[in-house]
Amino acid sequence: MEGIEVVRHPRARRMRLSIDPASGLVRLTLPPRGSKRDGLAWAASKRDWIEAQRARLPRAVPFVPGAVIPFGDTELTLEWRAGAARTPVLEGNRLIVGGPVEGFGGRIERWLKREALGVLTAETLAVAGRAGVSIERVAIGDARARWGSCSASGAIRYSWRLILAPAYVRRFVVAHEVAHRVHMNHGPAFHALERELLDTDPRPATAWLRRHGAGLHWLGK
Repeated sequence: MEGIEVVRHPRARRMRLSIDPASGLVRLTLPPRGSKRDGLAWAASKRDWIEAQRARLPRAVPFVPGAVIPFGDTELTLEWRAGAARTPVLEGNRLIVGGPVEGFGGRIERWLKREALGVLTAETLAVAGRAGVSIERVAIGDARARWGSCSASGAIRYSWRLILAPAYVRRFVVAHEVAHRVHMNHGPAFHALERELLDTDPRPATAWLRRHGAGLHWLGK
């Protein structure tokens, strides 16, 4: 069966199928001594279930002229305009891009990444100042498993796709990672500091990410 990732888990007691909501990848988990051939045959017999699960995934929204994408607390309409600069220019709620239309999507994504890095850096430094901690570096990436990470040295890395999420969600992730500069765990003291830095209840933001976070990974596809 094509398009399936096979993994062995040391604590798995039976075969299990799952769908990655951020990519649509089918994952077959096997016990340590499970037969890969039998597992793939079993997965093939579950094709109807797999297709039903994939049908429930978020809709892909490619970065093409005319597309409407979320951007913080608003939405942007992507517009290609002959004679406009290759570097995207924000005009109200429209993002204007020129240059060869074939590279339209790439220019949009690069612009979003620059915006994400600038906004997340500024917000991280502001929250770190309130927490009384230093930040070694702020960087962005496109991890599917987490929205942010903080190293013991003080380097914080975010998913650039947070720029597409509502501002209160983005600020929650920033407070979460800065709080890790004090507590490298998820104990009561960490959560108390996280809430103090966020200055509001973090539960609405975590609920939004659980419900809508996977959809952010389908933007630009």
